[in-house]
Amino acid sequence: MKALADRKRNTFNVDEELDAPFNWNHLKRAMKYIKRYRKNFVKTFFISAAAILLGLLTPLLTMLVIDTYIPGENVPGILVAGAAFIAVSVVIVVCNRARSRLNATTGQYIVSEIRADLFAHLQKLPFDYYDSRPAGKILVRVVNYVNTVADFLSSGLVNFIIEPLSMVFIVLYAALFVSWQLTLVMLCGLPLFGLYIFTIKRKQRRAWQLVSNKQSNMTAYIAENFNGVRVTQAFTREAVNQEVMEELLNENRRVWMKAVRIIHSMWPVTAVLARMVTAAIYVVGVAALIGAMDNLTVGVVIAMAGYASRFWQPLQNLGNLYNNLINTVAYLERIFQVMDEPVSVADGEGAYTLPVIQGNVTFMDVVFSYEPGIPVLKGVTFEALEGESIALVGPTGAGKSTIINLLSRFYNLSGGKVYIDGHDIDEVTLVSLRRQMGIMLQDTFIFSGNIIENIRYGRLDATDKECVEAARTVFADEFIQKLPKGYYTPVNERGEGLSAGQKQLISFARTLLSDPRILILDEATSSIDTNTERLVQEGIARLLVGRTSFIVAHRLSTIRNCSKILYIDGGNIAEMGSHDELIEARGLYHKLYMSQSGEGSGTQKSCCQKQGDWV
Repeated sequence: MKALADRKRNTFNVDEELDAPFNWNHLKRAMKYIKRYRKNFVKTFFISAAAILLGLLTPLLTMLVIDTYIPGENVPGILVAGAAFIAVSVVIVVCNRARSRLNATTGQYIVSEIRADLFAHLQKLPFDYYDSRPAGKILVRVVNYVNTVADFLSSGLVNFIIEPLSMVFIVLYAALFVSWQLTLVMLCGLPLFGLYIFTIKRKQRRAWQLVSNKQSNMTAYIAENFNGVRVTQAFTREAVNQEVMEELLNENRRVWMKAVRIIHSMWPVTAVLARMVTAAIYVVGVAALIGAMDNLTVGVVIAMAGYASRFWQPLQNLGNLYNNLINTVAYLERIFQVMDEPVSVADGEGAYTLPVIQGNVTFMDVVFSYEPGIPVLKGVTFEALEGESIALVGPTGAGKSTIINLLSRFYNLSGGKVYIDGHDIDEVTLVSLRRQMGIMLQDTFIFSGNIIENIRYGRLDATDKECVEAARTVFADEFIQKLPKGYYTPVNERGEGLSAGQKQLISFARTLLSDPRILILDEATSSIDTNTERLVQEGIARLLVGRTSFIVAHRLSTIRNCSKILYIDGGNIAEMGSHDELIEARGLYHKLYMSQSGEGSGTQKSCCQKQGDWV
């Protein structure tokens, strides 16, 4: 069990490259989202600047009271100063509240736009992108990373301007209105702070990149386990999965705590420097008072101590903002990785709209590989005329589903050409190509909503009557009517509560409703019982009239009446002909048919064993 857990853990513990340099271009690219809401950012800037300027009046009021009003026993002056202090505090609170609301509003707009752009791009990416990545690693970018990035873009960038501006105002106020000598003392800790930042900045970047990797790994594993919980329980894998999960959690906690230790070192370093500088101001101030330095009073020293405290607060905030910046850039790297993923299956330059087709399909010496150097198809050539039904049979992995995936342009050809009515499918738009195809893939997927919405999924303008008619054609109407709310019965993602056969019938009705010129059925009846299959065949027969169809099926009884049967083996067409022609030829198809029909196989058991080889 330990070895099994180790292998599984290693699968989800593969980290992405961490050595990429800190790239400011990621922030530049993110600025396009900032520009759309620049009015909000300008408002936030001025509100923040007003709050800062008002806040800097309080040390001056304190100095005025201590040095002037108290010695002069000016009670009205003290009361006015107190009232001014309260008024300033109230205005600052109002400004901060307005800034928070603006930041929250802007942040939500940015979240929506980044996530919408990311989602739009993900929908365009070809199948091979999803074939090679766990869904959880994609999901964490769309949800978690975008939230963190939007929070920083909505408030952090403004603060990167406001905090240095606050420091400039503090220095000017202190030097012009209090004491330029003590202002120099206030600035003496800056070299030490700069040295500290320079020392830890690389560690910060690498720590947050590692955190993002570990969170991605953990989310991917959680998503996989939720999707496969039935298999987990069926094979009693709970203990092994728990061990893997705990290891991933430990890894995530370890790197998180390492990053947090680096972050939290910022506060004590800044606090110590602030206390040291404040102490230095008091020491120098008291010494100056003893020495009777001109223009130096108790109020001046206290005011400078107040400004020193305020001066180091923006520095601490800048340190925290820098941590957030590092975190944000690490996440932006991941987000833009997805956005930069090339849409390899896309409309070519000069692509034109495919006109209404008749359905003549030609494969000419088609070559294809999912992985370089491992060919799946090796020069496949055949022709399907308008209205013909083409069956694809053969052993698992021979390339049957690959042929229909290439016809639908879910993948790019490695070589050769595919024509529909003489049009090269690489030269037409994807939308105009796929809208004229009805595709029922082997993986039946039911979306959350209700039954009729799932049937209407591929043709949104279809009426309820048309949806019901499509369901009747494939004999799905009978079981749908028995559901609690009929066609409006709610269903969850993947159709929980429906049998595999019922989900296939709904998917089949969805395909029929699109009224395609070319119909593609990939194992369309694999989950339907024999009695239901006979009824569905009647619906299929009516649908196939006048349409070119491609049918992948492991039950040979479903394809006996097809115009042509292509036996795919070893990446090429081993045999081609009608059912009767191939039976008479007594080749590979004949052998397969005999094994499924039970003739010449000896026992029913051997027939089942043979059939399993060809699913």
